[in-house]
Formats: sequence, C-alpha cells, structure tokens
Amino acid sequence: MSAPVVPFGARVQAWSRRREVRGVLLTWLVLTVLLCLFAFVPARIMGTPASPTKQAIESTMTVFTLAAAPVAALVWAIALYSLIRWRHRGAGPPPDGPALRSHGLASGLWVGVSSVLCLFLLVWGFVEMQSLSASASAADPLVVNVTGQQWVWDFTYPQQGGVQSDQLYLPVDRPVVFHVTSEDVIHSFWVVQLGIKVDANPGQVTQTSVTPDRIGTYDVRCAELCGLLHADMETQAHVVSATDFTSWLRANGGQH
Repeated sequence: MSAPVVPFGARVQAWSRRREVRGVLLTWLVLTVLLCLFAFVPARIMGTPASPTKQAIESTMTVFTLAAAPVAALVWAIALYSLIRWRHRGAGPPPDGPALRSHGLASGLWVGVSSVLCLFLLVWGFVEMQSLSASASAADPLVVNVTGQQWVWDFTYPQQGGVQSDQLYLPVDRPVVFHVTSEDVIHSFWVVQLGIKVDANPGQVTQTSVTPDRIGTYDVRCAELCGLLHADMETQAHVVSATDFTSWLRANGGQH
C-alpha cells in the first residue's frame, strides 16, 4: 500500500515551522537587507559619471549587486547558522546531515530562482550592450589615436591636422572613437570617469568609443602592470565646450 501523498502547501507549511528553517530565513532576511543597502555604495564612491557609458556601468553594478544579494545572503545565512547552531562538539566525527539534493522543495527553489536571476542578468546585459553600441555608431565622431609607452600617453588628432598632446582634450556631447596601441609593452588605456578601458597592445590597434556629456577634468590611467613606473603613467582628460576645443586646436597648430 503506497504512502499517502502530502499536498505541496502542507509540506511547505510544515517545513516553515521547523526551528532551523526559521533561523536561517531570519538571518537571510537581515543579510539581504544589508547587502541591498550596500549595493548603492560602489556607484557613489566611483565619482560623478561623465558619460552615458559610465552611467550604464554604475547602474549595471547596482542592479547586478541587488540581484545577487538574496543568493549571497542565503549562502551566508546557512553557513552562519551551521557554525552557530549545528557545530559538532563531540570527540568523534560529526554525523552526516540530510542531503539537500534529495529535498525536492529546496532543489526546485534553488534551480528555479537561479535560472530566473541568470535570465534577467543576461537580458539586462544585452540591452545595455545594444544601447552603447547604438550610441557608438553615431555620425561624425572625433577620432583620437592613443599611444602608450613606458610611461606616458600620447594623443594624436588625425582629423585636425595631426595635433599631438600628452593630455587628452575632448569636446562635450560629441562621440569620440579612440584607436589605441602601444610602442613597447601591453598597457591599458583607462579614462576613469568616462567609463572606458581597453588594452593598448604593441603592433595592434584596439578601439573603443564614448560620448562625454559633462565638462570637467578627469583621470587617465594605465590599468595594466607595465613596468617600474606603472603607477606614474597617468595624465588628465579635459572635456571642454566645442568653442574651447576649437580654440585649443588652433593654439596648437591644428585645424577644426
């Protein structure tokens, strides 16, 4: 004679009454709230974004952290509760606990929730990539050739008569395409507040693009360990008005 089938709702209700389940869930709830509050911290400490690319990076970091918070909190909650309540204090080896893989409810919830989160993050990533790709293909971009070498950056403006500078000057609200290379070892061209970072490889040209949307002075750094003075391989990016950019070009012998 087969055992009676217990309704799913009754099994969930009975499972939720167990002391250890309530303890883990309470710990999970507290940790989830704390991690969700922390999710907004990285974007704030990264500085004011100066391009849609940087804004997309910050929003993606925040959303991904919020999505991951409940999962991380559950893992931590089980670990903490196990350490406090289920710690083995005997002389012999601890007994084996029940295998979660044989618990249909726990396994189903884990697989289902994880699948939904992964699908959400995949769709979010595709949407953001499509948005940035569309903005990068705008008409009339400013082309800047970027060359890294130990331990300086060189910027050349081929459309403006080949003007060269050791500091980067960009007009606000105009798409920019960077052609990046290196003269010696691998460097990494990183304009922090613009949210772009791409390797500078010797003998190769890599490309990245951005549209600065905030006037100001920002940091240009090398993000690849490139030798003794790697930490000193930094300069500044000046995002200026279109009029000021034209004046800078003319002052350096270039043409608009």
